[in-house]
Amino acid sequence: MWQRAPGAEDGRVTEIITGLYMSPLEILALSGAVALAVVRWLPPAARRAVAIAAGSEFVLSAIALSVLGIRWQMLPVLAGAAFALPFAVSPVLRRRSARPARRARWWLALPGSVVCVGLIATGPVAAWACPVPVFPEPTGNFAVGTRVMQWTDRNRPETATPEPDDRRTVVVQLWYPATKSPAEAQPAQYLGRTQQEAHTVSDALAGYAGLPGFLVDGVPRAHTHSVFDAPVAGTGGRFPVVLFSPGLGGVRTQNTAWAEELAGNGYVVAALDHPYDSAAVVLADGRTNNTQIASTGDDDEDNKRAAETTGIRAADLSFVLTELGRLDRGEIPGPLTGRLDTARAAVTGHSLGGGAALQAARQDSRFTTVINMDGYPRDPDVRPFGQPVLALTQAIGPTTDPRYIPRLTEVLGLSTATSYRLTIPGAAHLTFTDAPLYLPPVPSIVGSLGRTESPRVVAETTLAFLDATLRHKPGDLSGTLSAYGDLSVYRPGNSR
Repeated sequence: MWQRAPGAEDGRVTEIITGLYMSPLEILALSGAVALAVVRWLPPAARRAVAIAAGSEFVLSAIALSVLGIRWQMLPVLAGAAFALPFAVSPVLRRRSARPARRARWWLALPGSVVCVGLIATGPVAAWACPVPVFPEPTGNFAVGTRVMQWTDRNRPETATPEPDDRRTVVVQLWYPATKSPAEAQPAQYLGRTQQEAHTVSDALAGYAGLPGFLVDGVPRAHTHSVFDAPVAGTGGRFPVVLFSPGLGGVRTQNTAWAEELAGNGYVVAALDHPYDSAAVVLADGRTNNTQIASTGDDDEDNKRAAETTGIRAADLSFVLTELGRLDRGEIPGPLTGRLDTARAAVTGHSLGGGAALQAARQDSRFTTVINMDGYPRDPDVRPFGQPVLALTQAIGPTTDPRYIPRLTEVLGLSTATSYRLTIPGAAHLTFTDAPLYLPPVPSIVGSLGRTESPRVVAETTLAFLDATLRHKPGDLSGTLSAYGDLSVYRPGNSR
């Protein structure tokens, strides 16, 4: 399987090979570099041919990479090869003489070779640790289309700006069941409509997380399995809708793998950017709104602000559901007219977005069901509500906020429908996002499920719940969910 990488328009030589985390052109440079570093240790009869071939291969591939774009992971490869190149090639370029050229003694040459190989080996290790993300192929019966919308709520002022006439504007990305696109169709850029937008968002996310931007420079180079504005699938009738709110500082695309899997299985996913909360929101006119959220260092003040932000997000979710209804009725132009079943609507979110989803469901009975991905409930006015909830949580450990599970249990117990809390062993907070696809596989950050297992578990558990609650698919939901971890079931009038 291949995944587009930097300069994907230049052909398959720049596409990432799944499992190797490098493109064919990068592998050519790597193989040439390794050969240059070890040519001194080959049998004498092979040294000349190998040195000439490896030197030519490395120089040509390095020039091509310079033109198409060099990832930082390749810099130690280039440095190691550049150091080894003159020692590998110079002997074969000398004129032949009666006496062969003297070569460095092996115990003098060995440290240099070891240093070169060590530098070169750093490249593929870095490419594995911080790769261009490769998105799992959606497993459903549909191809996936995507579309970005921008909607303004004329009835709600924007409280983050001083302008009295400023109204709340949200950017929404839709993933929907589509017809299969032609082979030459360009897959959608990850993180944005264009590569420029993707880089803007990536830099903002890295800055928000306190990471150097170069560390995740492969992320905005990635492409997904969706196609912008692909024709809607001709079959499937009217599709249930799933609204999604990202984590604090998160962006609408942070759960793209999950959204594509749901769309491939017949759902329309509408993920929100929340202006002045999401790390960066690029508007249709090119302006960028960056987050205004920052910790004050005062727990009480931060909790107060988080509750206020959750309330704003809950209102955003209700507004978007209203706009999706208008889109279905044709009041907003778009290809999904008559295809959205807003009477079957799930509200979902990750982290702070999960708390917003719970609050939106309590305030808006139009939402049919709720999925909370490791989010702390912050609704200050918790009361009984009628929707079933699936709460996915990371593995509970000593560092878990001791208030989290009791608070979540209290809220789930208020649902007048059967609800579920599933604690997934090996999951961390970012397991429920795309982060395992591109961050270093550090268990405390992305969990220990792995790059392929993390998105699979999140998709399969949420699909099972959505199929049961929105499509009323028969089956043992508790049995299905319990196969993935520690399941608690909350039935009306029963705490577990």
